[in-house]
Amino acid sequence: MKIMKQIFKFVAILAIIIGVASCSDDDDNTTPDPNVVYETTLSGANEVPANSSEAKGTATLTFNKDTKIFTLNVTHDIATPTMGHVHKAAAGENGSVIFPFTSLASPISFTSPVLTEDQIADLNNGLYYVNIHTELFPGGEIRGNLVKK
Repeated sequence: MKIMKQIFKFVAILAIIIGVASCSDDDDNTTPDPNVVYETTLSGANEVPANSSEAKGTATLTFNKDTKIFTLNVTHDIATPTMGHVHKAAAGENGSVIFPFTSLASPISFTSPVLTEDQIADLNNGLYYVNIHTELFPGGEIRGNLVKK
């Protein structure tokens, strides 16, 4: 009888140990973050051709892979911008306007429409840049190509 009690205690302790060990911190079934972040620094040196502006800025674009929409936040120190938008072109090249901003005062907050598969590919391939224009620099005072963080 004494041996049976010891065996029972051993089995009970073993069951508790196995039960606790199987309760791990398993994160395999968590949903992956649908957001991809792109960033850039805006400067006159990034314009094509480069200019002597001392203005500067930053841009952060957050693309949601589920909704296929991005939000873009731009800050700059330009007192009177005349235009601002996202263009399509590689660094060192000029390209056409893809997404015009409706507000130019810093900070700019812009939400895109649903992107097409081609637009998503362009974004992923680094073909989008932010450009802020002024009267002094009508072709663009500060610019920066968006790069995946």
